[in-house]
Amino acid sequence: MNASAALLPATANPTVDEGRWLSSDHCAAPVFDLLHALDWSVVDTPEANCHATSPDGHVYVGWLPEDSSAWQRNIVWQIRVQPTEGVAWVQEFGVRTPSEAVSGFLAALVAHSSS
Repeated sequence: MNASAALLPATANPTVDEGRWLSSDHCAAPVFDLLHALDWSVVDTPEANCHATSPDGHVYVGWLPEDSSAWQRNIVWQIRVQPTEGVAWVQEFGVRTPSEAVSGFLAALVAHSSS
């Protein structure tokens, strides 16, 4: 699941006068732009949910804006990781989490992957 540094977001070194913070616009594009660039398999459902799997099959990303069980838990993003060795884990993000933050999380996950 290694990725070229050119595909990953650049490291930001903010200055004091950069006071604009991200806010959620409920758009999944930053995440799926990254995943498409990394050649992940992406499937859209008729219900407008999207599911992606890493090329090695160890990571799943779900964008679940129309999944009632996800909404009941107040999430819209689900990331599941099944390492080659070790225990599987899940990270979920709510509707107010900016997609750029989810994309940054995934970029860090890919950059620090050993597989």
